[in-house]
Amino acid sequence: MQMEKAEANPGGAAASNHVLIFPCPLQGHVNAMLKLAELLALSDLHVTFLNSDYIHYRLMTFSDLQTRIPATYPKFQFKTISDGLPPQHPRSGDKTIEMLNSFTSHCKTHLREILVSDDVLSENCKKPRVNCIIGDGMLGSLTADIGDELGMPVIHFRTISASCFWANFSLPKFYESGQLPIRGEEDMDRILGDLEGMENLVRCRDLPSFCRESERDESNGSLSTLIFETQQSLRARALILNTFEDLEGPVLSHIRLRFPKAYTLGPLHAHLNSRISKASKTTSSKQSSTTTNTLWEVDRSCMTWLDAQPPKSVLYVSFGSIAWISRQQLLEIWHGLVNSNKRFLWVIRPDMVVGKDADGDTPVELLEGTKERGFMVGWAPQEEVLAHQAVAGFMTHSGWNSTLESIVAGVPMICWPFFGDQQINSRFVSHVWKLGMDMKDVSDRKVLEKMINDLMVDNREEFTKSTDEIANLAMKAVREGGSSYSNLDTLIEYIKSTSEGK
Repeated sequence: MQMEKAEANPGGAAASNHVLIFPCPLQGHVNAMLKLAELLALSDLHVTFLNSDYIHYRLMTFSDLQTRIPATYPKFQFKTISDGLPPQHPRSGDKTIEMLNSFTSHCKTHLREILVSDDVLSENCKKPRVNCIIGDGMLGSLTADIGDELGMPVIHFRTISASCFWANFSLPKFYESGQLPIRGEEDMDRILGDLEGMENLVRCRDLPSFCRESERDESNGSLSTLIFETQQSLRARALILNTFEDLEGPVLSHIRLRFPKAYTLGPLHAHLNSRISKASKTTSSKQSSTTTNTLWEVDRSCMTWLDAQPPKSVLYVSFGSIAWISRQQLLEIWHGLVNSNKRFLWVIRPDMVVGKDADGDTPVELLEGTKERGFMVGWAPQEEVLAHQAVAGFMTHSGWNSTLESIVAGVPMICWPFFGDQQINSRFVSHVWKLGMDMKDVSDRKVLEKMINDLMVDNREEFTKSTDEIANLAMKAVREGGSSYSNLDTLIEYIKSTSEGK
């Protein structure tokens, strides 16, 4: 879709609205917030997307954004800031926390300078100054402080599920009442009975991994930061969530008691495709948004391999862009996949396996089983993979973007969460939405083998029914007249009203 360039018009509504979008420098966060940025640009707002230098470089290298964004959205621009680390720093795997600490300590001054200078204006100076910040809620205090200092409205975007956000927001209550911290492994299955909107559902093991005693020494700072930054969203003018009403309605009703302006816009990737499809009907261009905004080089040979597989025969396996595993965990999962006698496509990032034993000889039976029924790549075009007719299931780390992509594609899940929001997501997938099974805290080949056969054979019809029902609800939400579609229109009007001082 090709939009006409807007002429400078300081008094006009479109020209007076310029939104700065500022994500946390992690692929899942950047990907979701880029979808939102495109939705706002489609609605004729000026948008500046502020990224770290490193993330921006990888996006421009491995995605089509460098050509697609300027051609499609003339009111959209990228700006970058340093994360304070040298170029050779890995910034992923077990170095992720180190990167985040460096970024947060370096970016506040740069963000302020960008907002008060002319640096955020376009080269032809036709863009107005930024008058609204949409900041990643994971950086909530930073954007709230800047907004207060500059008298600029701030909206927080949370890239996690509504259920996880509400659980995080409720953590202080459980610490004050003595229900937390978790008191060892024997306490992991204790249920938090009075968590509003999810009563008698969430166990201690379903809370963010930072709450666990086993991680206390290394994650105390992370837990404190999680609690503090979540509470900072109370300072924002509004809250954006990448979910939809029919999926998390009971929890959303409780969130709105504390956050009256909570806009559910998801699933964002499907919402963007829906809006583009509608806009393309009035233009001669046929723009597509199926390309993932990836930081890794996509190996498309996996699509050719999928094309040669029978329908509903393949288990797709991916643990996202951050999770890392040990060599022992790798081998247990690998044995489970091969022993299931099912076809599988497995994404193994170059930095995914860590530890002293990261490298080692692979048993012959695994190599032979993979050659016969499996395919491995460093990175895959996940939305396309999940939509492929050969894919029957998804073994996932339960990141929220992956969960939503699986929901939209109608693909049931085996959940093997790593950290953060993934623990609670996997609980909802398995016990609330009935979209799969939760393999949390288990690395056992026999357990995985059984789950694969349950998912793809024994309980296949049951899972197909559940996934089809929720996939239909997801698509209903993002079509014209749906809840997420309507909420975006309301959000845009709200953003415009903030620039008019309402």
